[in-house]
Amino acid sequence: MITMFHKKIHIFLFSATLFIIIILFETSNAVSINVVSFGAKPDGKQDSTKHFLSAWSSACKSNEASTIHVPQGSFLLKQVTFWGPCINKIDFKIEGTIVAPSSYVSLGSSGYWILFMKVNRVSIYGGTIDGKGDDYWHCRKAGKSCPPGARSISFSWSKNVLVSGLTSLNSKSIHIAVDHCKNVVIKDVNIKAPSRSPNTDGINVQFSTQVTISHATIMTGDDCISINQGTTHVWIERIACGPGHGISIGSLGSYSNEAGVENITVTDSVFTKTDNGVRIKSWAKPSNGYARDIEFRNLIMQNVYNPIIIDQRYCSKRECPHQSSGVKISGVSYEHIKGTSASPVAIKFDCSESKPCEGLKLHDIKLVYLRGSGKSSCTNVGGSSTGVVIPKSCF
Repeated sequence: MITMFHKKIHIFLFSATLFIIIILFETSNAVSINVVSFGAKPDGKQDSTKHFLSAWSSACKSNEASTIHVPQGSFLLKQVTFWGPCINKIDFKIEGTIVAPSSYVSLGSSGYWILFMKVNRVSIYGGTIDGKGDDYWHCRKAGKSCPPGARSISFSWSKNVLVSGLTSLNSKSIHIAVDHCKNVVIKDVNIKAPSRSPNTDGINVQFSTQVTISHATIMTGDDCISINQGTTHVWIERIACGPGHGISIGSLGSYSNEAGVENITVTDSVFTKTDNGVRIKSWAKPSNGYARDIEFRNLIMQNVYNPIIIDQRYCSKRECPHQSSGVKISGVSYEHIKGTSASPVAIKFDCSESKPCEGLKLHDIKLVYLRGSGKSSCTNVGGSSTGVVIPKSCF
């Protein structure tokens, strides 16, 4: 039986596919702009920031669609913002590598390295961006006073964005950030940072709608993908996650007045030796936030800690409120999830005392603990289970 939610998802996927087809069609007659022609140096040493901005300015003012070429070689960029709106569509075709300064001080305290702001119909194809995060991670681990970590590539207040075939290495913070955007497709990306690199989320989405993330390989030190407040209609499929902290919704409830998260699907993905599998987390303090209409299905867990987890007592080393979470979690389904758990509790639902979880569903779950009998744990939760559920459901 096809639910209204599935109908919405099918329409959403059709729209995303149509968006890609339109992009490919329009690119065929694009004006070609090479960053080297504007003075950019492919030696990885000389600052090419102003030359990239000149190329962008030329493309942004063009009445025709433009393609900005970044040829083979290594191009050093400091903090840069590509502002829109522009007159027509712009593609970045990257064959080389864009590198950040090794010293985090060179990027200032904005929290961004490469930022696209208020753009429409912008596509990034191929190439590598190297955030050179090692220096910043050492600052964090040493407990020093460090500026905000710079996200490698960000899209803010934008729409109709495509990122395809990009490799992101060693981001100082989040690799790819999507904030206040509509109609974004991220596909065939490779993201890599050491497993102990702090706060290096692979892809972070907040205050955005109609986002598709597919065919991605993510190996990093924090969440492979994190979905934060104000985000709706997200489709995530064919993700290879690990090492990392899994795919997370949250942390939610940071603010007392907060936009909710809904209509999220994660499907056909593999988690390998991650600290969590699929997780919903919220701070243990008052909030009007919510997470609802969420589906996790067709997933494989390979030696994963906490393969299925809701944690409404989330806290950090710096902050642990020890209150009752105000975030309402409802309508969450887990279907066809199989594999091995590295922790004895393979299914853990630790929900809010003041706003218990409702409408959770388990169907066809087989998660085997590697060192004995696994179990499930439920606190303040209502739900149902059908089919074979291993470990035995606690509903």
